Parts: sequence; C-alpha cells; structure tokens
Amino acid sequence: MSTPKQQLNRDFLEKNLLGKELAPFTAEILDYPEKIIQFGEGNFLRGFVDWMVHQLNKQSLFQGRVVVAQPIPSGRVAELNQQDGLYTLILRGTQDGQVVDQREIITSISRGLDPYTQWQEVLKCAENPAIEYVVSNTTEAGIAYNPADRSSDQPPVSFPGKLTAYLYHRYQHFQGDATKGMVILPCELIDRNGDNLKRVVLQLAAEWNLPLQFQEWLTKANHFLNTLVDRIVTGYPAKEMAQLQEELGYTDQNMDTGEIFHLWVIEGDAALGERLPFTKAGLNVKWVKDMTPYRTRKVRILNGAHTSTVAVAYLAGIDLVRDAVHDQKVGQFLKQAVFEEIIPTLDLEKSELQQFAAAVLERFDNPFIDHKWSDISLNSTSKFEARVMPSLKKYFEKQRVLPKRMTFSLAALFALYYGTEIRDNKLVGHRNGKEYFVQDDLPKLEFFRDVWQKYEKAELSLEQAVAGILTRFWPQEAQELPTLASEVAFYLQDILNSGIVSSLEKCS
Repeated sequence: MSTPKQQLNRDFLEKNLLGKELAPFTAEILDYPEKIIQFGEGNFLRGFVDWMVHQLNKQSLFQGRVVVAQPIPSGRVAELNQQDGLYTLILRGTQDGQVVDQREIITSISRGLDPYTQWQEVLKCAENPAIEYVVSNTTEAGIAYNPADRSSDQPPVSFPGKLTAYLYHRYQHFQGDATKGMVILPCELIDRNGDNLKRVVLQLAAEWNLPLQFQEWLTKANHFLNTLVDRIVTGYPAKEMAQLQEELGYTDQNMDTGEIFHLWVIEGDAALGERLPFTKAGLNVKWVKDMTPYRTRKVRILNGAHTSTVAVAYLAGIDLVRDAVHDQKVGQFLKQAVFEEIIPTLDLEKSELQQFAAAVLERFDNPFIDHKWSDISLNSTSKFEARVMPSLKKYFEKQRVLPKRMTFSLAALFALYYGTEIRDNKLVGHRNGKEYFVQDDLPKLEFFRDVWQKYEKAELSLEQAVAGILTRFWPQEAQELPTLASEVAFYLQDILNSGIVSSLEKCS
C-alpha cells in the first residue's frame, strides 16, 4: 500500500476536489471573512463547532470562517496552517439502524495563531468588527482563576486571562462601543460554563485595576452563554491512517473522526439563534431559556446508563460497550434501567426523552468505537453519586419502592469493588479467575479493602458490610431509604454466590 504524495491544502483542494463528493461546494467558501475566534484547536472543536460552521457555510447561512488560537504553548496550529486550515472529518456510527460512514473536507478554519509567539496578531482580531463570536474548549480545567495572570503578560497564562486581555483590547479599540460586545460560547464540560467564565473574567478585570467602565461593558455588552455539548470525537485515526489516505488519495495530518450523533444546547436569547442559524441548517442545536433539564437528561440517561451498567457488564465478562448492547441479559438490563426506571424520573416530554435514549443506545452500539467498560469504571463511586443515585432517589419518591435495576447496579458496584488487596494504589479484584484493577481515590479503595477483609474474617455480616459502605458514601440515602441496605445486600449475596449473569434474573 503506497502513501499518497499530495498533501491536503487549498491548492490541492481547488485543483482536484471542489464540486466532488468530499467537497461539494464552490471556491467562494474559502474566502469568507473571519467571524469567530476560537480558543482551542483540538479534535473536539474541529469535529463539532467547526463542522457546524462548515455546514452553515455550505448553505450560505453564515458566510464566515474561524480563526483559531491554541490555548497552551504546545498545539497544532502549525500543522493546520500547513494545510491552510483544511482537514478531513470522518463521522461514523449507527443511525436509524443503519451503519453510516460520512467523509467530508472541512473548510471553516481560516488560519491558526500561536498566542505565545503571535499575541499581537491575536489582539488584532479584537479590532475586527466582523469577529463577533468567541468559542472555546480548553479542557474542564481551562475555566479557572490563575493568580499568575497579569494584564501585562504576553499573553496571560490561562484562557480566562487571555480572554480578559482580548476583550479589554476590543473595548479600548472601539472606545467602549456597546454594539461591539461579543457572544461567548464556551464548550468546556463544566456546569454553567458561561457563568463560570464570566465570573473569572470579572475577577481578573478587577484585580488588574481595569476601568470600572470596562467592567460594566463586560457585563452589559457581552453575552457569556452557558452551553452543553455532546458528541464523541475520537480524533486522529492513527491505526487506519495508511488505508484511509490510500482511499482518499492525499495525506492529511489533521484528519479527525467522530460519531454521527451531535447535540449543542445553548442557553441564550432566541435572537442570538437567528444570528447563528444552526437550527435552520438542520443541525441538532437547541436555544433554550434554561439548559438545566437538558444537562440533567444527559447526565441521568447517557452517563447514568454507563454508570449503572458498567459493573454489571464488566463482571459478566463483557469488555466493550457495544457488546453489552447485544448481550441478551445485560442488554435487557441496560434498556430496562433506562426506559423503565430513569426516564420516569425526568421532567422533559416523555417522547423527547425516549427519542434521546434510543439515540444513546445507537451510540453505545457504534461499531467504530471500542469503548471499554474498564475505562468507564474509573472513579465509579463518585460517578454513581452524580449520575445514578439522584434517579434512584427520585424513583423512590414517586413510586415508594426502590427501582430494581438501579438497586442491583449498586450491588454490582460493590461486587466490582470487592477486593482485599491494594497494589500500586489500585484495588485488586477477580473476574473469572483473573485479576483486574479498580481505580478510584486511594482512601476510598482502602475503605473497601478494610470492609471486605473484615467480612472475610466474619467480623461483619454482608448486610453490615453493605450498611457500612452506604453510610460511608451515601449517609443521607442510607437514612432516608430504610430498605436500601437490605435490598442491596440481597442482590450482592446472590452475585457472590451465583455470579452476575445468573443474578440478573432476580431483577428482571
């Protein structure tokens, strides 16, 4: 298999691909003006927001491009610039029961900037009245106050510091014009990301002794929007690269891959949705007054399905998420937990919840993503607290009985954390006679080890062991749900005696 010699760039695209399957558009799309500055050049934004902007441009609904600034010293703007911002995006998965493999050259990025060598170029973007939008994805730790930030830094250390300096430069250049504020769309995976970003920016503006008029302009002229993003972007397909480049006929060092499903929930005024007409382009973008129900839906259904099933599937000998969907017993457990126990606890329209859940199951079944249950199991105690326990409690409040599958999943979690030895800061468990390693905070693992050591020495009964674990991690629930300990102990005893697969019949 030979490697194509031609690299994807503007010259190659114009000569070879415009108007063809991978690039069904005209050259005009490559010359649209810059309208968005994006902090973050990684796989996710290129497979999510930049893909969306490309879809808008294909329909002449936005006619704007994205200038990208890498948020940390090490990044890939140099590689993007070598290809004139172009890259191939491959979206694969199952949609409406059919396997889909979409390939497209994305043209929305105009250029990349390195703030650590081109800070003045970044600030010059603030002087462009056409650049009205800020997009970011600087990891969950990116939206945080950093005391090392100073207004005179070239550039400031953190993303909020860079944004503060950027907005102050814009404020100065346009002399405080209230019409020159920006729409700021952070995509970091933290709750109320826009509110948190605004809080840090205002804190820095005050610490830097910037004018009070600027601080007022920040609040009144700019829109810091809370958003929720949802798409698995799997990034550069290293293992398939040679074959893909042979099929495509060119080399592409910026190639990106992801799943078909996408959802962007933006908490903002409907008028902003007219300016960024994602929905008009047929994209799954929702402009809402309150994103809380949508965040709850994602956490409880998608993340909750993962967390309530992880111990069950893994102890059943299933390593990949998609294989659990097809397993007769585990797949049934997963579906019943979602449709019969989680969905009834949520407040959105039932049909919308069922549609979202069906899409989640299709995503779990993606034949192109090897999603390992062992990876999902990381820090399962805190994940169960955030993702499953609220549904369990809500179900009990409504039905006055405990939900069978979620209660069983808690017993399975305790079985997953059954181990009497810690090695290399990991709890050693056993599955089908072979060791596996549980990763969580060390004090939590030490607690489980001590409980199970006492249980094996007959110093604790199983119900006492379960009650002790519940009191340690969920004291309020242990008190408010009086039968929780006994029901979890019932399922756990059967799991330990008969194995997880046989025990599933008890909660069907």
